[in-house]
Amino acid sequence: MIITISGKAGSGKSTVAKQLAEKLNLKHYSIGDLMRQLAKDKNISLAKLGKLAEKDETIDKELDDKQIELRNKDNFVIDGRLTAFFIPTADIKVFLNCDDKVRSERILKGGRKDESSKDINEVIKKIKEREESERKRYEKYYNVDFYDEKLYNLIVDTTHIDVDEVVRQIIDLSK
Repeated sequence: MIITISGKAGSGKSTVAKQLAEKLNLKHYSIGDLMRQLAKDKNISLAKLGKLAEKDETIDKELDDKQIELRNKDNFVIDGRLTAFFIPTADIKVFLNCDDKVRSERILKGGRKDESSKDINEVIKKIKEREESERKRYEKYYNVDFYDEKLYNLIVDTTHIDVDEVVRQIIDLSK
C-alpha cells in the first residue's frame, strides 16, 4: 500500500502522515522534513530556500528525485506537495485543505523553527508567499498545480476536525 498526503502548509500533512503510517505499520517519508533539513544545511530560512529554488531548479530536482526513487518501493506513507504527481500509482492520494487562520495558528503552536514570526498575520503572509513560490515553480517545471483536485481521490478539510478523524477517513478509504 502506498498513500500520498498533500496539502497546504499547516493543514496537517506531516502529522496525519506520521500517525497514519504508525497505525498501518508503514514506513513514513516527509518531503517537508527533507526541505527543512536542506534549508538548515544551507543556513537559510525555508522562505529563502523557496526563493532560491525559483532561480535554481536543482533544489527542487533533488527533492523530486527522492520521490521518484520511491516508485520502486511499497508500503509507505509520504507527505509533500507533489507526492500525488510523482507517485501517480499510489493506492490513495489525499489532499488536506484548511482555513488560513487555523493553519497559521497550528504553525505558531507547533513552534517550527522555520517560521520565526509570532504574529498570525505575518505567518499567513509567509505561508501564502511560500505557496505561491511553490506553485510558480511546479507550473514552470512540471506544468502541474498541486491544488488540482483531479490528482486526488480524497480531499479533506481539516479546519474543524482532528488528526484522528482525518486518519480514520483515510483508513476507511483503504478498506
